[in-house]
Amino acid sequence: MLTISQLAAYAGVTVRAVRHYHQIGLLPEPERDASGYRRYGATAAVSLIRIRILANAGVPLSQIGQMLEADAPTFAAAVADIDRQLGDEIARLEASRQQIAQLAAGDRLALPPQVIAYLDRLREIGASERVVAGERDGWILMSARWPVGDWMPGKIAQLDDPQVVRLYQILSGVFDSDAGDDARLEEAADLIAGLAEQAYASGEIDLGEVGQDDLPFDLLDALAVEADPRLQRLLDFVRERGWAGLARLERLPASPD
Repeated sequence: MLTISQLAAYAGVTVRAVRHYHQIGLLPEPERDASGYRRYGATAAVSLIRIRILANAGVPLSQIGQMLEADAPTFAAAVADIDRQLGDEIARLEASRQQIAQLAAGDRLALPPQVIAYLDRLREIGASERVVAGERDGWILMSARWPVGDWMPGKIAQLDDPQVVRLYQILSGVFDSDAGDDARLEEAADLIAGLAEQAYASGEIDLGEVGQDDLPFDLLDALAVEADPRLQRLLDFVRERGWAGLARLERLPASPD
């Protein structure tokens, strides 16, 4: 006859585990002997070993009791069902591992490869890391709403325009400086308004159904101002030039003379 410590050691579990199995009714608890100790026989050892094997195999404790009492066909069906559950869990964990592995890649965690290529191109034209980080967060907002990868060839092509390059250089200078600089912000507003006029004339400023969704564009403008409150001045200067917004430029109605 075995004490609880001897039983636990023989079956390869802890005494605490044995007591837990008693509490949940998985392993019958023997009566105490004359000395006040509980004594376990060979049947208890076999049951505990089977419990340990099933638990280590991933079988939930809530199902082990039924499996211990099941006939062979029922046991086999239960094992097959648990195997399917474990397969689903393994697939979920593998997906999680892939996402965790991407954490080291920074931007790549939340953005498609086409946007990553765009951000890399921004760095190539001299945009500062603060500007790139702002663009990254903006595209995270957009990609939560739409599949933005198809937009990237056009966005990358825009970076061949010297005016666009100059705009990013100005904004980088503003972001990397602690001083208020209305002169640079006004130059940026001139460039934005000029580019907007060109896009308006060519019809490129029409975003179709995407442009009818106000919330993402409002969030993008708010994100810019939250990143650097001085950009509210840029919004004001752009408005003075007849346009509203940054992420989605809208022509303001002409003021009456």
